[in-house]
Amino acid sequence: MTSIEQRTASAEVERSPGRWLALAVLVLAVLLVAVDATVLGLATPYISEDLKPTGTQLLWIGDIYSFVIAGLLVSMGSLGDRIGRKKLLLIGAVAFGAVSVLNAYATTPELLMLARALLGVAGATLMPSTLALIRNIFHDPRERSLAVGIWGAMASAGAAVGPVVGGFLLEHFWWGSVFLINLPVMAVLVVVGIKLLPESKNPAPGPWDLISVLLSLVGMIAVVYAIKEAAAHGIRWDIGAAAVLGVAALTWFVRRQLTLTAPLLDMRLFRNRGFSGAVLADLLTVLGLSGLVFFLSQFLQLVQGRRPFEAGLAELPAAVGAVAAGLIAGVVARRFSVRAVVAGGLAAVGIALAALTTLEQSTGYPLLGASLLVVGIGAGFSFTVTADVILSSVPKEQAGAASAVSETAYELGAALGIALLGSIVTGVYRDFTAPAGTPPEVASAAHESLGGAVESSASLPAHEAQAMLASAQDAFVDGLRLAAGVGAGVLIATAVAAWFLLKGSKLEDSAP
Repeated sequence: MTSIEQRTASAEVERSPGRWLALAVLVLAVLLVAVDATVLGLATPYISEDLKPTGTQLLWIGDIYSFVIAGLLVSMGSLGDRIGRKKLLLIGAVAFGAVSVLNAYATTPELLMLARALLGVAGATLMPSTLALIRNIFHDPRERSLAVGIWGAMASAGAAVGPVVGGFLLEHFWWGSVFLINLPVMAVLVVVGIKLLPESKNPAPGPWDLISVLLSLVGMIAVVYAIKEAAAHGIRWDIGAAAVLGVAALTWFVRRQLTLTAPLLDMRLFRNRGFSGAVLADLLTVLGLSGLVFFLSQFLQLVQGRRPFEAGLAELPAAVGAVAAGLIAGVVARRFSVRAVVAGGLAAVGIALAALTTLEQSTGYPLLGASLLVVGIGAGFSFTVTADVILSSVPKEQAGAASAVSETAYELGAALGIALLGSIVTGVYRDFTAPAGTPPEVASAAHESLGGAVESSASLPAHEAQAMLASAQDAFVDGLRLAAGVGAGVLIATAVAAWFLLKGSKLEDSAP
């Protein structure tokens, strides 16, 4: 298809109701990725029981998906700009479905980690393609704001659907079933997307620089690995070497982009203060949230004793708040200001996390539910508006690369959040004292994870098992409270930074 034909097809979609049908297809991909990310938290206790991973392996299973996506998003966003966003989206969707089967039937922690990494490779093709296509389908700024709001709302709906559907499946089937729910969604996306989605790409993209791809991948993976391992085990020579390698690779990457006529990522985008502020806000917000969210499902199930389906329902307020806020975020940002909405949303999330520092095993649901609702509303406002700012800051031809930067910030924040805040929870948890007389092998298994404590305590007499579980649960809650406090501090600081960085940023009111 020639560039003229592509523009004609895109214009036809823009003028017809087909643009909203195309959006419906795009949000299926968003729904899929969001469901897959949230459903794992509920499945963690079952994975612990079946595959018996160590605490470190459990963290890797949780964050390697985001870890790999973060390393590949920029490359995949740029690839979509070159070969076509629709083509990349459909290829990624097929791969995502196929690798989901491998995840479902993993038989060892190592195989599950590999499968999650491959799922990340496929996932890296989906998110930037969806946002870039929205940028090219919706030319009217107000319509685009609504489309981005729907896109964000569906991501939040996926966060709600994941735990609820996952909880139902976990009560009736084995843990691998939570990955198989990807298959019907993928099938619909591919079949309908072939017909409804218009193709779009950069009409003069230049070559895809493989050296830049390699530098981006090596740099991101090495830096995140170094941070993750240092948080878990302290500074060692190999961790320092990884950090140096990562920083050197990313520095080389940036310098190379500044010399290429067709860079993988146009670094000049970051000269726009609104663009840079929005990206930074996304990264730090997710960092402050993700580690806590990863362990919240374990708290609901293994500390408060809720069934998986009940735990999923308990997390619904966050998604409900995010959906509602996302749909009106564009209107509110135009009525007041971008920086007021983003900074206010982040401050609200920080205050809600601060409330969770009072969490106890016996804490009633009203506090937890209210906190989650405020988290959802604040995050819904912030993420929707920052995504709109990022998309409207760049030409349509660079939509894939800009979307990839936005998603990279999100996924990198998730990986770092689980690594740093997750390590805080794990570090505090491992300090609990097992009852006197507990066999060394049982105590060792219990100290690996809370799921391990639940499983290993089954071999002890009732009174000893109860004492060990109580000690383990108390330590887990102590770690969760500390992580919530750190997350609250990060969010409040990010709100202050966003207030200054986003000064003067506005959403467009009419098409150019």
